[in-house]
Amino acid sequence: MKKTPLYEKHIELNAKLVDFAGYMMPIQYDSITKEHFAVRESAGIFDVSHMGEIIISGKGSQEFLEYITVNDITNLEPWQVQYSAMCFEDGGIVDDLLVYRYPDYFMLVVNCSNATKDFDWLMAHKPKDVDIIDISQKVGLIALQGPKSREILNNLIDVEINKLKYYQFEIAKFDNFPCTISRTGYTGELGYEIYADNKNIVKIWDAIITGGSDLIHPAGLGCRDTLRLEMKYALYGNDIDENTNPIEAGLGWITKLSKKNNFVGKDALEQINNSLSRDLVCIKMVDRGIPRKGYELFYNDTMIGKITSGTQSPTLNVGIGLGYVQKDFSKIGIELYMLVRGKKIKCKIVDSPFFRKGSLKN
Repeated sequence: MKKTPLYEKHIELNAKLVDFAGYMMPIQYDSITKEHFAVRESAGIFDVSHMGEIIISGKGSQEFLEYITVNDITNLEPWQVQYSAMCFEDGGIVDDLLVYRYPDYFMLVVNCSNATKDFDWLMAHKPKDVDIIDISQKVGLIALQGPKSREILNNLIDVEINKLKYYQFEIAKFDNFPCTISRTGYTGELGYEIYADNKNIVKIWDAIITGGSDLIHPAGLGCRDTLRLEMKYALYGNDIDENTNPIEAGLGWITKLSKKNNFVGKDALEQINNSLSRDLVCIKMVDRGIPRKGYELFYNDTMIGKITSGTQSPTLNVGIGLGYVQKDFSKIGIELYMLVRGKKIKCKIVDSPFFRKGSLKN
């Protein structure tokens, strides 16, 4: 079992640790609900060092990424971040990812469970004028999320954090330790993600915990899931995978079928776009119950879809979930039934996201 560089810090904080994609990761330190509200109301600090980081460099790196990802890399300026995905030839999703454009190279941040697959996929398509290096084992990653995150960082970092816009990043010194800091996150709140080498990421964690004092709470993967579900952020392995495509998953906005250059999966996605058969929708319970992955969804007596992710929303105090349903039954307001242990309980399709009052772009 792998351990992140912050493993000992989790032990000191009495975290409940679980196996997550081969890493010993904190699922919670306190109650998941308490950590959830800490992020929504103040700030939470997450260890996400299990994520993968891959450097793409060389003369042909931009053209390569234009070909291997679905978004338009030509629109990405230095010091900007882009949300994107890679697809197979049939349109199935290899992974969703972030692309960081440094002045001289790119960094891809990929899902932990897909890191090896992603690296192999990139290498299989690599042209001669591109270099690809996996630095995942050398880099630690902290996410500081919540409306108080900017206030906490102001006294700890040597850049003007107030000027860092959504999906931008900078090279900075954090309490004199070098790092990359980006205004990104997976919670729907104002937040920052901090990349540094394994040794310095531990020192940065300590500096944030100390500097944040009573404004900050360590947060685990449990509340990371409840927070992202309230925002309808897809999770690879649940809501998206090789058997789903970005169009039906609601990621058409990052799938630039109109971009000038061809990309892997474009032909299949163009066909899918013209004959979409299902949609990923937000499900909110009407009757008491919690949606769980695999639960079947019915319109009257016809099974029209399945839940892919679900939880009890701490903010809304109701069961919520994501699921794929047939296109004809995907309109907002349609009432459905979810089958739970042989019993049908009422739910309905609602607009996304579930939670709209976050500090994301403050």
